[in-house]
Amino acid sequence: MVFPYPLPLVPVPVSATAEEGRMPVATGFRIAGPAPAATQLIAAIERRSGIRLVEADGGAEIVLRVDSAVAASEGYTLTVGDSVEIIGADDAGLFYGFQTLLQLLRQDEDGSWGFLRAQIADAPRFPRRGVMLDVARHFFGVADVKRFIDSTSALKFNHLHLHLSDDQGWRIEIDSWPLLTERASASAANSDAGGFYSKHDYREIVDYAASRHMIVIPEIDLPGHTHAIGVAYPDLVEAPVLGDDLVADSARLGQPLPVSGEPYTGWGVGHSSVRIHEDRTYDFIRDVVRELTEMTPGPYIHVGGDESLGTPQADFDLFAARVTQIVVEAGKTPLAWHEMGSAGDIAEGTVGQYWGGTTAEGAHAAEAARFVARGGALIMSPSNAAYLDMKYSPDFPLGLDWAGTIDVQTAYDWDPTAVLDLPDAAILGIEAPLWTETARTWTDVEQLVFPRAAAHAEISWSPRAASERSWESFRERLGAMAPLWKAEGISFHPSAEVPWSAR
Repeated sequence: MVFPYPLPLVPVPVSATAEEGRMPVATGFRIAGPAPAATQLIAAIERRSGIRLVEADGGAEIVLRVDSAVAASEGYTLTVGDSVEIIGADDAGLFYGFQTLLQLLRQDEDGSWGFLRAQIADAPRFPRRGVMLDVARHFFGVADVKRFIDSTSALKFNHLHLHLSDDQGWRIEIDSWPLLTERASASAANSDAGGFYSKHDYREIVDYAASRHMIVIPEIDLPGHTHAIGVAYPDLVEAPVLGDDLVADSARLGQPLPVSGEPYTGWGVGHSSVRIHEDRTYDFIRDVVRELTEMTPGPYIHVGGDESLGTPQADFDLFAARVTQIVVEAGKTPLAWHEMGSAGDIAEGTVGQYWGGTTAEGAHAAEAARFVARGGALIMSPSNAAYLDMKYSPDFPLGLDWAGTIDVQTAYDWDPTAVLDLPDAAILGIEAPLWTETARTWTDVEQLVFPRAAAHAEISWSPRAASERSWESFRERLGAMAPLWKAEGISFHPSAEVPWSAR
């Protein structure tokens, strides 16, 4: 018998049919398939249920295999009947297939466990499905970043953008410029403790992400958001530009104004700039890009470009052309916030990241379109829908509200191809950024990220025209994620918009 109700899956698959009953699962059941997928699934099922599977060469109740003919890249098929079979189009598809299987694992009232019987065929809508973690405003160590990788890759995100530098601190070891970590890494927003990743730490993060099929994108924000660089190397950075808005906001928040050569612990933006016309500035950038490239197997280096309010436009144009070309010469694809599209000569193929609103204002649409005109593409991160650091509601204790409040439905009700007047092919996918001005602990991070990241996961993975791609369906399916998230120790915000399941 085929059931008409939707399976409790997020993101919703391309095709899914629920069938009658459950396939029981118990300790000692056998699993056959390639490593690391089999060992990762064994560990995940045990965390969820306490049930320990055993690896076998054949004759198993759960079989994992790879066959490129079953789906597009990253896709998979999943069948749960009297046994389980997951076939991935590639290793990533196999990984995403067993993430779906975990969502089908349910406990009955008598305490027994079983998989909901189903037939599923699935593949992603967009190739670029990303999340961003700002470790510059507040620093989070390797173990926390690994938790972030686990929890977001389980939702089929495949890129992790690390915001490694900002006015408040520098977070990555660079051998050729050692004072960056000696002098500029100890500070953070709110005068909290800072920190940095050694090269060993960073490689550990990159390798761990790769084991979960995530590509790491390092960002060094330039030419603005660079006060911390000046704490280490004052000759590289201009004196702070103390605009009226910065002064007023600092007074309202009770935060200090930036002072040349001293750590900055406020939240203000737009006051810093590297020295655009100094050759030493580009020596610095080449060295940083070179060392990041040596540690980063992924294709991208993000060079920032946002909120350079203290940089004259002519200087910004010059800088944008030079910095994107430096990344190209290092063998990587430059990625930049959409403001860098205001420069006419950014390197061919540079990818833009749009953070304007879902209704573009001012020059934002033209700046974003410049990347496409120069042979690049766009990643969509509209701040009034995709920013994970915005408050859920006006009285929510965490987050900011300059882009508006973003409840779970607002996070869900937008489409990446409907924001700008550009061909659908120009949109690589989405990224949901978390800025950490107010996120001082890992619990703070997870409260802001979950459950809204699940909305962005569905937007980027699931077909826009899928029958279950609606808020009414999503909120019900999202509620069914609660037991799995609790088993994984994720401190999600239990939004009243969602009917959360107890089992």
